[in-house]
Amino acid sequence: MKLLNFTIIKLTICLISGILLAHYLKPNFHIIWCLSIVLAAFIGIYTYIIKTKISCSPIFGALVYLCMIGIGIIAYSFQDERLQSNHYTHYTSDGNYNNFIFQIKERLKPDAYNEKYIVSITSINDKETVGRLLINIKRDHLLKSYSIDDRFYAFSPLQPIQKPLNPHQFDYNKYLEFQQVYHQLYLDSSNTLRLSSSKQTIYGYADALRLKINNKLITAGFKDEALSIMNALLLGQRNTIDKTIYSNYVNSGTIHILAVSGLHVGIILLILNFILSPLLYLKYGHFIRPFILILILWSFAIIAGLKPSVTRAVMMFSIISIALHFKRRTNVYNTLVISAFIILLVQPTFLFAVGFQMSYLAVLAIVSIQPIIYKLWTPKQFIPRKLWTIFTVTLAAQFGVAPISLFYFHQFPGLFFIANVVVIPFLGLILGIGMLIIALALLNLLPKFLVLIYSYIIDALNDFIAWVAQFENFLLKDIPFTMLQVIVCYLIIITLLKFNKYKKFTWAAASLVFIIGLQGIQFYNRYHDQNDEFIIFNKSRHSIIGIKNNKNLILHHNLDTLQRQSNYAIKNYKVGESIIKIADDSLQSVYQYKGKTILVIDSLSIYKNLSFRPHYILLRNSPRLNLNRLIDSLNPEQIIADASNYKSYVKRWTETSYSKKIPFHYTNEKGAFILK
Repeated sequence: MKLLNFTIIKLTICLISGILLAHYLKPNFHIIWCLSIVLAAFIGIYTYIIKTKISCSPIFGALVYLCMIGIGIIAYSFQDERLQSNHYTHYTSDGNYNNFIFQIKERLKPDAYNEKYIVSITSINDKETVGRLLINIKRDHLLKSYSIDDRFYAFSPLQPIQKPLNPHQFDYNKYLEFQQVYHQLYLDSSNTLRLSSSKQTIYGYADALRLKINNKLITAGFKDEALSIMNALLLGQRNTIDKTIYSNYVNSGTIHILAVSGLHVGIILLILNFILSPLLYLKYGHFIRPFILILILWSFAIIAGLKPSVTRAVMMFSIISIALHFKRRTNVYNTLVISAFIILLVQPTFLFAVGFQMSYLAVLAIVSIQPIIYKLWTPKQFIPRKLWTIFTVTLAAQFGVAPISLFYFHQFPGLFFIANVVVIPFLGLILGIGMLIIALALLNLLPKFLVLIYSYIIDALNDFIAWVAQFENFLLKDIPFTMLQVIVCYLIIITLLKFNKYKKFTWAAASLVFIIGLQGIQFYNRYHDQNDEFIIFNKSRHSIIGIKNNKNLILHHNLDTLQRQSNYAIKNYKVGESIIKIADDSLQSVYQYKGKTILVIDSLSIYKNLSFRPHYILLRNSPRLNLNRLIDSLNPEQIIADASNYKSYVKRWTETSYSKKIPFHYTNEKGAFILK
């Protein structure tokens, strides 16, 4: 069966092409209107073609595909709220104090200092506006956490979301842009006033239900760790999971069970099908049961926060339920693509969400690769057959997500199959009992023994995951992987699948060409990274200087052992630049690089009576000096200040450098300083 014979698959490919074109070409509003006119003209042509009965014309097909590409561009462009005339960016600018009225839309994982929320602005300075902001509210144990739909007044300056300050760092600014969030506010109790706490949206009611469930579970006796895992497995909320536990799930290759996805929704659907099976004996039972199933599934998706993975899964199973109701034969690829088409039409930025990409790739791999692997061995006994099925499903899913996972996370869990073979068989039991516990807790009928048993099961699950994760030698870390390598890997998988199906030399040759191409990319990356650079990293309260020589890096720093091992700036740089060896050293006073001299002045402020003229001066650890005199004495080409300095000192140095017309680079604002 040729997949491209399905019209919906062709249309979805065109829709995705349009979204990608809109994302990278950034068309303006006038282009969008032109595309709308083209679409209207197409409708007229379509009406004419139907009347003349020549709808099979290749021209008609080309027009349809071009139209769908245009719809993709329009869908992506229309979701950009900045195109609206009443968007908040048209009424204010960075750094200015404004009166804000906003409504809480989403609760994020807090950091060490702030509670974090995504909010929707309703007005700025008494003007009705639209838009979304990230707000950071200073943590205060006396203040109650804010809830979804709560409305607040705040008086604060609008601040940009900081871009990456070190090479190859995760771009949180870009990540939030996909969610229509372009600025942030820093608030506390002194400049914030709660206006209303009434629920107005279905998300607010879902959040209230989650809070009620949590309170009931806490009252019943569930502790922090068990409660956080229950929130992830049953309610789709991972914000409260301990970092160590989360890392164990990542390193063991079982993080997917904490992200509500097709596996969870499928198990829940099986349980609901069994519970609602008596409805089939009613007169309209074949209509009532799928209706109730779809209603419950979408209610669950809303409670879970409508994350990309759960939205995809619920949409797919809803389509399957509807098809079964009408007794239509369903094709997995068709169903999968229809769900993607509908989701991307409504929310085109989901295409760039990691969860959305990985969930679809995993399902595609399972339906394409798992049957091939399963045929290699057919156990006759029940238990080995079931274990073999789980293993082949897990292995196929890894084939699907491994390339994209290496690109995003740069690691591969070698023991994923052991963890999944043990965990997945019990996941249905965990979800089933968990749903029962939530129902009993809401009815105040939850017995103590069930709390103890379920807590023990969750603790045992965490202990097993931690045991698997401790074998660090099987966890392949810091693997450099580019997008080009990802694309070639998937081309290899596709051509091998085609060769397995058709047994033609053409597909075998194509797969070999792509394998050689992957090796060629690896050689190119190694050659491309053969360069040198001197880099001053941005690290709060510390100084880190790196000297890169091809694949080797010498780090001069004042970090302690624990800080050095956990420093993400160094880890990201190592992966991004394909560093093989890192050597540690202490900070020096003078560096020579490519004929340039870099003088480092620390808190001792020693710089007089030098026998050389430095080209660059690095100020670190807040030296007390007169920058005017230093510039007059040494006349450097540029002055650099890292993040180990007091901000008040940096502000004064910036003004002095500006008056002296000397370039000034502050790493906490401009990012790492790099000399090539």
